[in-house]
Amino acid sequence: MKPTVVLVHGAFAESASWNGVISRLQAAGHRTIAAGNPLRSLTGDAAAVSSLLATIEGPIVLVGHSYGGAVASNAAVGNDNVKALVYVAALAPDKGENVPDLTGKFPGATLGDHLYEVPLGDGTADVYVRPESYHEHFAADLPFDQAALAAATQRPFNTNALTEGSAEPAWKTVPSWFISPERDLAIPLETFRFMAERANARESVEVPGASHALPTSQPRAVADLILRAAAAV
Repeated sequence: MKPTVVLVHGAFAESASWNGVISRLQAAGHRTIAAGNPLRSLTGDAAAVSSLLATIEGPIVLVGHSYGGAVASNAAVGNDNVKALVYVAALAPDKGENVPDLTGKFPGATLGDHLYEVPLGDGTADVYVRPESYHEHFAADLPFDQAALAAATQRPFNTNALTEGSAEPAWKTVPSWFISPERDLAIPLETFRFMAERANARESVEVPGASHALPTSQPRAVADLILRAAAAV
């Protein structure tokens, strides 16, 4: 039985950002689900994905992009069907770490200077990437027109999700694979290297010239790594 692949998008993206990856996974015979990530709070987002995982029979390869890696790290805890974690330009926090702890751990991230907030009635705010900055600082290796579409359809990131610390993560017990963009301006390359080493990753791949929008801009490289992780299950 081939593993089911569950894909978790991150902030400032949405499920369709995985389309190029999905088509390749489906062609290889894998049932594939691009989960809806609420982007409201780490606890709540992980619970939503965990509920989806609980409905899946058989082995699962759980994949996260960006903040979706933090969600996957928490959602997989306690589910014995999750046999592999794949981090695609993704965060793999340890217990207590939040997004700024990791994005600011090493120099090189510029995306934070190009965000704006929409205040909400509950005292939190939704955070967006400024449309005029999206191409350069989030998706530089996409054609400009495609980046403009992604900027228009980006899902906002609530400040609760931004600042909440992780629970004990699944990467401590579940085998992990990492694929990282060389020119990521949202999460520094050194941070990916640090997280992959800390997680004792089975494989860590760096994609030359790639941006943070790795699932959309480099779907073949991403799908190939996911398929290698699935084959190892």
